[in-house]
Formats: sequence, structure tokens, C-alpha cells
Amino acid sequence: MVDVSAKPATAREARARCRVTFPRAVAAQLHESGLRSAKGGIVDTAIIAGTMAVKRTHELIPFCHPLPIDGCRMTIDWDGPTTLRIECSVKTVHRTGVEMEALTGATVAALTVYDMCKALSHAIVIGPAKLLGKRGGKRDVGTP
Repeated sequence: MVDVSAKPATAREARARCRVTFPRAVAAQLHESGLRSAKGGIVDTAIIAGTMAVKRTHELIPFCHPLPIDGCRMTIDWDGPTTLRIECSVKTVHRTGVEMEALTGATVAALTVYDMCKALSHAIVIGPAKLLGKRGGKRDVGTP
């Protein structure tokens, strides 16, 4: 792990996005069902899974520091007729950033959507996942 003990604790935030694209017929079913599958509410379940992943990123990604998460917000909405847009914003006050936490939250939420919909089709596509922005630390990037 990188030694961050000499760095000052500052406010840090990051935002990441991942998309889930469905075949047209599956997307139509999901629109009609209000984003529910046989397993239950897709959005609510994905938000819970993504939030849990944010809090456990250090257990999933080697060399990530365990961080106190001060805020985590997940938004999931349609981005066109066949694609769900998942965004995860994370905040902390610490010596290192939360980019990995935001990326992990968005991608685990996307994996959860896939899991909840795989009975409808295995042609569901996850990605791309990308960092939209981060603030705090040495430099700011994009828009958190």
C-alpha cells in the first residue's frame, strides 16, 4: 500500500458511471414492469449492492486503503430506450481519494442489474465504466 501518512486529510469526492444495455425486447419488458424482475425491484437492489461495494472496496481491490465514507449517492435511470445509466458519487475526508470506491460502486450496481435480469437474456452488455471526475488531492479531474 502507498504510505499516505504525510498527506493532509482533505475533502475528497469522485463520481463514476457504468451503463447496462439490454436487447430491445428485454428493455421493453423492463419499461413495462417498472424495472422489476422475478427477483424484485432492480433499481433498489442495485443501489444497495453498489453502496455495499463502496464500503468494501478495500476488501475487493488489493492495496486500496480502507476509507471512512462520508457520503454515497447512486442514481440509476434510463439513458435512451435500451440503456440504463448508473452513476455513483462518493465523498470522504481523508488522505487519499475515492475514485476506486466510486468505480466499484457503479460497476457492482451494474453487475447486480445483470444478475437480476439474466433470466430474460444473456445478451445484456455491461460498460463502459468510467471515472467522470474527482476533486481533492493533488489535482481535480472532470466533474465529481
